[in-house]
Amino acid sequence: MRQYRLPFVLLSALFALGACTVIPTGPSVMVLPGSGVSIERFRADEAWCRDDAMYLIGGKAAGSAQRESALSSAVVGTVIGGLAGAAIGGNSRGAAVGAGVGLLAGSAVGSDAGRSSGIGTQRQYDNAYIQCMYAKGHRVPVPGNVSYSKPVKAEEAGIPAPPSGRPPAPPPGVR
Repeated sequence: MRQYRLPFVLLSALFALGACTVIPTGPSVMVLPGSGVSIERFRADEAWCRDDAMYLIGGKAAGSAQRESALSSAVVGTVIGGLAGAAIGGNSRGAAVGAGVGLLAGSAVGSDAGRSSGIGTQRQYDNAYIQCMYAKGHRVPVPGNVSYSKPVKAEEAGIPAPPSGRPPAPPPGVR
């Protein structure tokens, strides 16, 4: 029974790690209907833009890539840890300890990589969703530091006014 414990723990950890990565299930931003837009049209536009955003980030393949990245990091950590443990300890017990440490370290690195990838994927999804909803005429969030200044007249900006009157006639023979 003891000989099966390590492989079982390793496989359990790999499957648990794979469950840590997720793809966006929807936008993390709020968009409001445009002026004069019915709720039915807003909902139809929102459904279309959600599908479009999911397609633009790679759909379900984006989640698979995150999972594969996390799992491969754990596997590589386990193999390297096992080899290092065998080399240092000189026996199978050292290899088992090294594999366990490698699995933990590889899992931590893989989990962090998957989390970072998930944050980037959510940001890409949100950007695609906002662009789509804005193009359909709905109100979208903007950063608080965006401000609009009062228009400035050319004279106030130091730009000279064009000369008044008619422009001079061209010299004879030039058309």
